[in-house]
Amino acid sequence: MTSATRSLSQTVNPHAAHGVSIAALLRSLWRNRGLIAQMTKREVIGRYKGSIMGLGWSFLHPVFMLAVYTFVFSVVFKARWGGGEEESRTQFALVLFVGMIVHGLFAEVLNRAPTLIYSNVNYVKKVVFPLEILPVVTMGAALFHSLIGVGIWLAAFALLNGYVQWTAVFAPLVLMLLIIITLGLAWMLASLGVFVRDVGQTIGIMTTVMLFLSPVFYPVTALPEAVRPWLLANPLTFIIEQARAVLIWGRMPNWVGLGEYALVAIAIAWAGYAWFQKTRNGFADVL
Repeated sequence: MTSATRSLSQTVNPHAAHGVSIAALLRSLWRNRGLIAQMTKREVIGRYKGSIMGLGWSFLHPVFMLAVYTFVFSVVFKARWGGGEEESRTQFALVLFVGMIVHGLFAEVLNRAPTLIYSNVNYVKKVVFPLEILPVVTMGAALFHSLIGVGIWLAAFALLNGYVQWTAVFAPLVLMLLIIITLGLAWMLASLGVFVRDVGQTIGIMTTVMLFLSPVFYPVTALPEAVRPWLLANPLTFIIEQARAVLIWGRMPNWVGLGEYALVAIAIAWAGYAWFQKTRNGFADVL
């Protein structure tokens, strides 16, 4: 047990009611910010513990996957993004990579969420621990790898084009909305995963399906008009489109769309957190 965890177990009242409000969530995140940072660092380092290349894999993995997907879709399937005959495979790769980064962050957090509680049983049974931070720690580790991917993308874009779009300054805002909605879903899945173990298998299938039902490998305009509303209902579609708008095309974000998405994302985050807090007293009984 770390010193931060020991200190926490001495100061938190085990019989205190678990707050479900947004204010309670923000207080918990602020109060446990040191513990979150410590556990996130351990999560990132632990993933590569014992490997020869260590953190180098966090650079090589996205580059390798980008090369594979680019070859399959732009060489084998002759996919193009509608940029005309002069569009190169490197340009296609840059467009593709943005979608991969967004989906990768979303999928990594949700795929791990259902196992977070029963893979940390000691935190449930033996110490008074703020269980609500576990999805946040997972998000922090996933965000670390996503930011490396963004860095690789920016370097490649600058190398190929000689500049970076100034609208890229809005990319953190777009990414923040993805983080908020993903955390809400992660809290809900972390709770459900305790009571229904099949959730872990199901969510893995769902995130894979969402990879191909998001505009990662193709533009929205490539689909028939009748099918597009279904694609637009995917929570990843708007984020991917806005990320590409500010990073690649140099366009301003859709402020109205961002505002509407933010309201939905906050509502989902609050609902997921409230569900987690309401059900957490039953975790120890099931585990």
